Amino acid sequence: MGGDAAANGRAPRIALVAGEASGDLLGASLARDLRRRFPDAILVGVAGPEMRGAGVEPWHDCEELAVMGLVEVLRHLPRLLRLRRGLRERLLAWRPDVVVGIDAPDFNLGLERWLRERGVRTVHYVSPSIWAWREGRAARIGESADRVLCLFPMEPPIYAKHGVEARFVGHPLAAMLPMAPDRDAARRALGIDGDGPLLALLPGSRRGEIARLGPVFLDAVALLQRRLPGLRVLAPMANPRCRERFQALLAAHPASVALHGALHLVDGRAREAMVASDAVLLASGTAALEAMLAKRPMVVAYRIAPLTHFIVKAFGLLKVDRYSLPNVLASEALVVERMQHDCRADVLADDLARLLRDGLPPGQRRRFEDLHDALHEPMPAAAAAAVAELLPGHGA
Repeated sequence: MGGDAAANGRAPRIALVAGEASGDLLGASLARDLRRRFPDAILVGVAGPEMRGAGVEPWHDCEELAVMGLVEVLRHLPRLLRLRRGLRERLLAWRPDVVVGIDAPDFNLGLERWLRERGVRTVHYVSPSIWAWREGRAARIGESADRVLCLFPMEPPIYAKHGVEARFVGHPLAAMLPMAPDRDAARRALGIDGDGPLLALLPGSRRGEIARLGPVFLDAVALLQRRLPGLRVLAPMANPRCRERFQALLAAHPASVALHGALHLVDGRAREAMVASDAVLLASGTAALEAMLAKRPMVVAYRIAPLTHFIVKAFGLLKVDRYSLPNVLASEALVVERMQHDCRADVLADDLARLLRDGLPPGQRRRFEDLHDALHEPMPAAAAAAVAELLPGHGA
């Protein structure tokens, strides 16, 4: 099935299946590195704008997989199952040499397992949070993937305990952001004048995140604006659909009048917005890692559906008491987290007022820099090298 490319001389066929905006960024970086290694490679899959720009032929848009939370997944399950059935049959007929599932474990691990059982080599890129959600899942992930590519150095040893091959390949964001980001340059690039306080607001890229976090974020900003009349807010939108949803939310929200002229929406450019800011309010996820790499003080907030939260707490599914990536990597409460019932407008406004007043303490900056160093690739294009080894005639 996936092992005859070398024999018949055809170009390598590689499928990349990404979910949501963060997966699209990782997939684009991987696609570019694979293209440099194999200029004639044919890359297809589930892709967003970044992956399409890197030369991946999109069979579906990655936003079709952007669903999170037990309740949310159940609501979208019939559609997701139809999409996966169609995709796996199309992939099998296409005869790829390797299929790389990028994040989206609820969707990709089942797809990978089905293809692997039929002789297709599979890679899972971005380990699910096994350090937080039942470590025993590592063995089952090994049933889906020939190799797991890990973004964080603490993950491969967990897989090794379960006999699963896993590689730390570094986090692409560590190379994308300099150790000392230039705030003034970012402001010039975004056309921001003046020295007043600037807040970057990132309410997430999923529909449910914007619906749950958007109102409380806007309430928090309205409270903060009363305390800091010169406050400006920059809200980067992950894609056009996110912008539409957030604009609709803003139009219906009581704070919209108070925020008129102070809140500016930007298409994409989240990284520049964070570097340009004095503080960041964001949804827990990859954005928190980006804010850490940008060396910016932040408040990380999150709410999941109430039923999902009840199930998680009632069955003891969550094994950690830290949620944001900076805190998990540091093994300490390095940045402010406000989750579920603590995610309230008054609390967020107080947190942000303090950060905008005090800035990033020198000790916290040093910890951010240490973590930045630890996330760099162990070798150039490590993820692409790990995938290439599974291609026929190129390694393992």
